[in-house]
Order: sequence, then structure tokens, then C-alpha cells
Amino acid sequence: MLSNILINNYLKFVIPASRRLASTQTNDNIGARMKMLNDNKEYIKVLELFDTFNEKNINECSNWTIIQALKACTQTSDVQRGLKIHHLIWSRLKHDPYVLPSLIHFYMQCGDVNHAQLLFDTSTKKTVPMYGAMMKGYIKNNLPKKAIDIFDEIKNLNEITITLLFNACAQLGTEKELNLLKTISSKIPNSYFLSPYVLTSLIDAFMKCGDVTNAQLLFNKSTKKTLFTYGAMMKGYIKNNLPKEAIDIFDEIKDPDEITITLVFNACAQLGSEKELNLLKTISSKIPNSYFKSSNVLTSLIDAFMKCGDITSAESLFDTSTNKTISMYGAMMKGYIQNRSPTKAIDLFREIKDPDEITITLVFNAYAKLFFIRLLIGYIKNNSPKKTIELFNEIKDPNEIIVTLVFNACAQLGSEKELNLLRTISSKVPNFFYRDPYVLTSLIDAFMKCGDAASAKSLFVKSTKKTLSMYGTMMKSFIVNDLEEEAIAIFNEIHLDELHRENHSEKQMKLLSEMKSDRFEANIIIYLCLLKALAKLGMLEKAQSFVEQIPGPFLADYRIESALIHMWGKVGSVDAARRIFEAISQRNHIGWTAMINSYGLNGMGIEAVKLFHQMPKELINDITYTSVLNACSHSGLVDAARSMFNNIQTKTDIIYTAMIDCLSRAAAFDEAQQLIEQFERDHAPALPIYMALLSGARNQKNSKLAQEVVDRIRKLFPDVKGSLLPASILLANTYASSGDIEKATNIKIELHKSGAKKKAGVTLTEFDGKIWKFRAHDRSHPNSDEIHEQVDRMSRKLIEYGYKYDASWVVRPREADETVESLLCGHSERLAMALHFTRDRKPKRIQLTKNLRICGDCHQFTKLAALVYQCEIIVRDANRIHHFHINGQCSCNDYF
Repeated sequence: MLSNILINNYLKFVIPASRRLASTQTNDNIGARMKMLNDNKEYIKVLELFDTFNEKNINECSNWTIIQALKACTQTSDVQRGLKIHHLIWSRLKHDPYVLPSLIHFYMQCGDVNHAQLLFDTSTKKTVPMYGAMMKGYIKNNLPKKAIDIFDEIKNLNEITITLLFNACAQLGTEKELNLLKTISSKIPNSYFLSPYVLTSLIDAFMKCGDVTNAQLLFNKSTKKTLFTYGAMMKGYIKNNLPKEAIDIFDEIKDPDEITITLVFNACAQLGSEKELNLLKTISSKIPNSYFKSSNVLTSLIDAFMKCGDITSAESLFDTSTNKTISMYGAMMKGYIQNRSPTKAIDLFREIKDPDEITITLVFNAYAKLFFIRLLIGYIKNNSPKKTIELFNEIKDPNEIIVTLVFNACAQLGSEKELNLLRTISSKVPNFFYRDPYVLTSLIDAFMKCGDAASAKSLFVKSTKKTLSMYGTMMKSFIVNDLEEEAIAIFNEIHLDELHRENHSEKQMKLLSEMKSDRFEANIIIYLCLLKALAKLGMLEKAQSFVEQIPGPFLADYRIESALIHMWGKVGSVDAARRIFEAISQRNHIGWTAMINSYGLNGMGIEAVKLFHQMPKELINDITYTSVLNACSHSGLVDAARSMFNNIQTKTDIIYTAMIDCLSRAAAFDEAQQLIEQFERDHAPALPIYMALLSGARNQKNSKLAQEVVDRIRKLFPDVKGSLLPASILLANTYASSGDIEKATNIKIELHKSGAKKKAGVTLTEFDGKIWKFRAHDRSHPNSDEIHEQVDRMSRKLIEYGYKYDASWVVRPREADETVESLLCGHSERLAMALHFTRDRKPKRIQLTKNLRICGDCHQFTKLAALVYQCEIIVRDANRIHHFHINGQCSCNDYF
């Protein structure tokens, strides 16, 4: 509807001017033929006709002809042809305001907002049609806030721009937009309200902003009500859960069309009583037979009959239809499930030749109504996977759904016993089960969660039809297992053109027009996995290169925005995180918390606290409190942390842990222990709280307190798997740093006897486009001799500037051939750093990611290296990000 108004009004503006500019009668004839073809939706023929022009004779081509060609490109989403036309007419754009709106419209409708924005911004003479094209494009690309912002720049408003503003407000639907609607509608000329398009869009906007009263007032005042106006009211009533009012207003319509008929069926479906069932039968018996050729009318009527409990009428309607669509199958299946006839839904599903995601989902729902599956799902949901497996063993011929559920149960348990069961079941199920992506995805997930990455990878590689959910499962599993590089490699295997094209399909919008595309959601999950992997990897350049591949519509998704803030913070680019955060018009708690956490990670505690105080109170949760307290902990802002902590009404264990960590880092051990006593009056002891206290004792080389804490951990958590290993390592390192090497050695000998394995320290860095990993004293790099020589050269040079080896960071006895110097120079972060300086290179920026905490000696070494070599060095360790500046200072101010 709006598109037609835009075209008609737009043509009023451009046709006279375009025709005056036509150079020849022949040119005019071509333009007229192209318009006729466009009107008949023969867009390919339009473009074939336009191809008679080329670079040599393009100047003979009238604006009218170019506009028609661009319209055809827009309708066919032919981006390459549109770019070619843009290139051909580039020289005339500066002096030609007539073609520019069509070009902007083309880019916007094809999803290239940046190109459209560039054209608009560089134009020196902005016309109303250009503003209209920009606003319509922003709305199309889910950027209504930008449409509203650009509206404020328009000096000479018209009905089209007013209508577009109302549409943008409707898309956002918040109280802020409601107030804007009231302001604008009170100022526009009364004549505008005579336009049914303006009136309809304003009614729709009021309804979507939840203001039913103002919508009703507008409607009642209107002296010339159209079907569009009635439709907007009915749709609004249904959206605001007022189906009775939608039915009442329908009774006023003399000649309802397909849209209003469909809406009254939807209203009846929402009520679902016998009264509405009778109304359905009455209306459906009176409407023209031609209406029953409409898939939308049929689907909504079937859905309404089903929701009113009349399966027989729905079946009769469906059976007599000669042109059954997927949406009709979906409505029938959904109705059967709602009416406790899941077997019928399953039987009907078998008739569908090419089921879509919605009907596949519905058939799963149908199976879920059956006895065994219902029980299996119940067990899994209630964290009783063992009962799921026991029940599975009673089933003689399990189908794909049941097999999928038992795989999920095994994944939930994740032990060696379940791994053996997985291998047994997967070896016995029929081969055709593996063609089912759900079975395959759940088996891959289960193998990963049971620790058998090799089997999972083998299954994935052998699969000939990989789905997005399969890719997502692989990526998630690699990330959980600290294999972020492999997760990124999996992403690189996905054909991005397919990934994006899938989202452009309209076939998902079958049952509910408001439903988000399943494929869009699948794409979002893939991109979220990618951003999480990049965040864990911690390399800025790598992150930048991948983010550039994400299309604009996905970048505008609130989940992606929050993930980007988190990722930029984790790779040390606070400015990039801040730009994303500030560009979000409606921030949720995840976005605020991600930004606060980004500040905290990067040593900007004051900024984190300041942002926290700006955050709406209703959005703050325990994760937010934890993030801001951690930020205070990393920056030594003990008073600020204490003040915030005391004002928290409900304190969870993670909030207590963050506060105790903050106090322990500041060596306020008495206060920290008092806080632990306070916590344990109302809560069971929590291991992370004691680990925070122990970490503080390690920082201060307080071996007495460290020993007391470890003894308490042994007593309180004897059965917690793996609790003693990290605690014992911290204790040993505390003894070693305080000079008691013997005690440290004894602890490590005991750990070795128990079979416990210490987590190996690894440092990553990106060099010449490749990620390199280093362990302590690593010799695996092809140029390792050169790297070790470079470390020695750097050490000698830094000694000239006052560097001294700190023996307190040597935490094990030295062998006969080892020195303090040789042990410290072999640390993984130094090897990774030295790689960048080999062969007389002079880097300006180096980035390292370490899985453990940086030692004090390496910290001092890196500070001096940044100063002497005038190179910014960023090191992300297990706790925070250190920015070593070229002035020899670190962002942590040596508080770590």
C-alpha cells in the first residue's frame, strides 16, 4: 500500500523533469516500454531493454529510462546490475537530483544501507523524495530509529514522509515513540488527515504503541473510512488482545475484502468459543468463492476452526482445497496437536513433499505428545537423564526422535559410561537415521560433551548435508573445550553466500506473519558463536577481519550488538566497544553489563563505576553487580566497591565472591574473612569465595593465610571434583614466592603422585596472519633458535635500562644447568613477544593472549620492552587485559 503511494507521488515529481531531459523521441519510447514492462512485473525484460545502452551512449539515456531500470533492479534484487548502472551514471549524479532517490531506494531495498547512506550524505541538494527513500530504507532494514532521526532534518514535510515517520514509530512501539506520535499528529495540517494512508498509518502506530484510545478517537472522527482503516483497527485490536472489539468493528464493514476477512477469522481464533465458531460458519458461508483460492484466507479459517475445537470443519475445508500450501498443512498440524490428535499431525506430515522448518517443528511437537517421548523429555527437562536412558532401554524399536532424546540425555551426563552407550547405540541405528540433521546434530553434541571430539569431528566431516545447527553445535563445542581456533575454522567452511541468502527467503513466514525467520535465527546463532570464539582468541586484527564479513542486518540485532561489545572488550579495543554501545538506541541489561565489563577488563575501573551509576536500576542484575565489583577489584577501587556492595539488597554468592576478591587484592584480609563469615550465616560455603581469598594471599606472598585457606577448602569441599588442584598450585606458588622452595616442592610432589595434572601455560599471538602458540621453553616454532636468541638480546638491552630478574617468580627448584635467568627468559609470553622482533622487525603493536596469570617478572619486563622499543604491547591474561604503553606504564598501574 505505502509502496504504491510512494511510487505515485514520486512519479508526480520526477516524470515531468525526466521527460524534459529525454534526449530523443526514441529514448522516450524506450522509457515508456520499460514502464509498461515494470507495471506488468516483467523486470528481466526491462533490464534486457536497458542493456542496449553502454558507457558510450549512456548520456543519451533519459532519467526516466534509468529510473525504470533501477526499479527493475530493485524488484529482482539484482545488486550487480544496479552497481553497473550506478557506475555508468556516476558523473551525472552531482548535478541530477532526479535519479538519486531511485538509486538510494535500490540500495536500501537490497540491504546495502551503507551505500545508500553515502549517496545521501554526499548529496549537496537533498530533496524530499531522497529523504523518503532513506526513511523507507531504514524501516525496511529494521533501523526505525534512524528513520526518525533523519525525519527531523526535513524542512518541507509531505504526506509520504509523515506516513513513513508513523511507520517507524510503529516499528519501535515504545512510550517514547508514542509521545512523538502525539506531538507530530497535533502539528500536521488537518488536510493530511483526509488522506486514508496517513490516517491508517497513524492508527496502526498508535495501536502498536499500545494506545488503543487514541487510535479509536482517530477512527471515530474519520468521515471517510476505507478498508485499510478498518484493517488497521482490527489488526490493532487483535495485537492488543481485544479480539471482541475487532469482531464488532468488522460488523460495520459493508464489503469486506480478503484482508479484513482474514483478520476476523484471526479474532475468532483468539477467542475460540462456541459463539465465534458459529460466527465463523456464518461468515465463511457468505464470502465469495474466489476468496477460498487465497492461501491466507484458507489458512486463517482452518486455524480458527481448529482453535474453536471444530476439527471436522477444518478437515473438510482442507480436504476440498485443490491447492494445498505448506502454511495450510502447518495450520492443520498445529490444530491437531492443540486438539490432542498428535498421530493425525504425524500422518499429515507424511503427505508433505517438501516440508519447511515450521512443519518439521510441528511434527516433532506431535511426537512429543506421545507417551514415551513425553516421558523422555520430562526426564531431560527435570535433570533426570539416567531415567531417560533407563526408559530408552525398554523401547524395542526407537525412532529418530527417541534416539535423539537419548543422545541428549547422554550429553547431559557426559561421563565415560554414557560415551560407551553412545558408541553402542550409534553403531546399531539404521543408516537412514544419519540423514536426519537433528539425530546427527544431537549425536555430535553428545560426543563432544562426553569428551570424544574425534568421533564428533569424524561424524561432522562425513556428513554430506551439513545444516546451520550442525555447524553451530560444532562451533559451540570447540569453544567450550577451549578450541576457539577450530571453531573459527568451522565458520570458514560455511558458504557465506548461502548463509546470507537463506535469510532472504520469505518461505518461513507461513503460519505467523510476526514470527522471525528460523534461518535468520540460525544465522544469528552462528555469528554469536563466531564472536564468542574471537573473544576467547583475543586477537584484535583477527576480530576486525571477521566482523567485516557480517552483513548489516545482523549487526543491527540486539544480541549481536551485545556480543560485539563483549568481544571488542576482550580483544582490548574499548573504543570499538564504546562505539557499538553508544549507537544502541534501546539498551538492555546485557549491553550495559558488557560495556561495564569491558571497562573493567581493560583497567578502566573509574569509567566502569561511572557507567554503572548511569544504568537504569530496573536493568541491573547480579551479573551487572559482579562486573562492576570486578572492575573495582582490578583497579583497586575498594571504597567504591564497598559502597556499592552495601547498597545491594539481594547478594548472591557470585556478588560476595567479587567483593571478597576486591578486598583480598587490596590485602584487606580481616574484612574479607569477616565477609565470608557473614555469607556463611545464611548460605552454604562456596568454593569460589575461598579461591578469591587464596588468590589474594598469593599476591601478597602470605603463605600462612594461604595454608589456612587450603586447609579449610580440604575440610569443606572434600568431594568437589578438582577443587584441590588449583588451590594446591596456588599454595605451592605462594610458598615458592616467599622463599620456601622446599614446601612448594613437597606440595607438587604430592600432586604428581595423585595423578593430578597442572594446566599448562600457553601464550597466543598473531604473526604474519597466523596464530602461533608458545609454551614455556617452547622449541616447536620453525624459527625457535632465532626466537630464543631474540629473548636474550632483549633481556640484555632491558638490563641496561634497569631491568633485574625477580627470583621470587621462580616457583620450582632449579636443575643443575638452570639459572634464574634461563627459567624466566623461557616464559611463554616472552617467546611470543620476541617473535615479533626477530629479523630486525620494529613492530608498533603486539598482542598476546595467555591462559594463565602473567607473572610479576614478565610484567616488569614487558613494561620496559614497550618503553625501550616504543611498541604498544597488549597482554590478556586469565584475569584482565594489560595495556603496556610506550611511556613504560601499564593500564593496571601495577595493581594485578
